[in-house]
Amino acid sequence: MVEVLCHSSIKIKEDIVVYIDPFKIDKDYHDADFIFCTHSHYDHFSPEDIEKVKKDSTVFIGTEDIKEQAEKLFHRENVFVVEPDKSYHVHGLDFKTTYAYNIDKAFHPKENKWVGYMIEVNHKTYYIAGDTDNIAEIQDIECDEALIPIGGTYTMNYEEAGKLANTIKAKIVIPTHYGSIVGNKEDAIKFKELVKNKEVEILIQ
Repeated sequence: MVEVLCHSSIKIKEDIVVYIDPFKIDKDYHDADFIFCTHSHYDHFSPEDIEKVKKDSTVFIGTEDIKEQAEKLFHRENVFVVEPDKSYHVHGLDFKTTYAYNIDKAFHPKENKWVGYMIEVNHKTYYIAGDTDNIAEIQDIECDEALIPIGGTYTMNYEEAGKLANTIKAKIVIPTHYGSIVGNKEDAIKFKELVKNKEVEILIQ
């Protein structure tokens, strides 16, 4: 089961519990087996919210620019640094990283080596795009569920996200990165109208 808790805060709950970019967590859960962060912006790497979901054995996966802070939150041996376009096997979990960057704005430069993730849980592949525009490197994504930002300003907007959704091979597409800092549910509805031949789930209400 996948939930979008708010904005780009995502929880995958199967045999294991995986959080991606936990943010605005409403209470103490302390149930995370893995926490992934796509980059260092406050709405994606939030120590305050990480504290609410992590437990003693939690494995943290993130980019080089948040390694030092992450090592203050987790056992050092449980902190793993990633870079784009790589495959990893960490504590029994298989995942890949994808590129995530802006084309025509400066918020997420390619040289920062920030990422999206393809995470395999219970024989399903979840693509979490991170903060990105509709870039060339992600056109051939194949997954079961794709979580794509639609809010504009800092990422692609709903129209650009719709083009990406119609290009990649995904069974289910879920819009993210709206309803809190940028974008609104109306963007999600417009996004859904643009997507053809795929199921769209609007999880942020």
